[in-house]
Amino acid sequence: MKSEPDECSFDDVLKAPGRKTAWSGVRNYQARNYMRDEMEVGDGVLFYHSSCPEPGIAGLAEVASKPYPDAAQFDRKSEYYDPKSKKDDPRWVNVDVKAVRKIPLIPLEELRKHKALAQMVTLRPGNRLSITPVTAAEWKFIIERLL
Repeated sequence: MKSEPDECSFDDVLKAPGRKTAWSGVRNYQARNYMRDEMEVGDGVLFYHSSCPEPGIAGLAEVASKPYPDAAQFDRKSEYYDPKSKKDDPRWVNVDVKAVRKIPLIPLEELRKHKALAQMVTLRPGNRLSITPVTAAEWKFIIERLL
């Protein structure tokens, strides 16, 4: 899961009540579908800092809730307002993410050096999704070899 650290850094999540935050504001259908259809409570999360001087994995987290409607889609004053979304059939969801532990930053360039991560969705050229799946093999490689 990618976040711009000036909007929500891993340190921000560590400081949040219960070390949790809502992963909100997702307005891409593919990323929404990952959150809504594939994430399960307790799933591991690589918390990735993006759009910053040194992008990379900044911490380990876990999915801490089932998907629930993103309230911003109904708030006319929100930048995430969606006039086509209906309360009885919301388009956009959040999940809560809980910080597990901060790690030394694993920079993007370090991730790209490893053949075992060559197919990782996050590392594909042009990928702009804030949420992408990680295979079990990729997770294991990062946890066992890069931490």
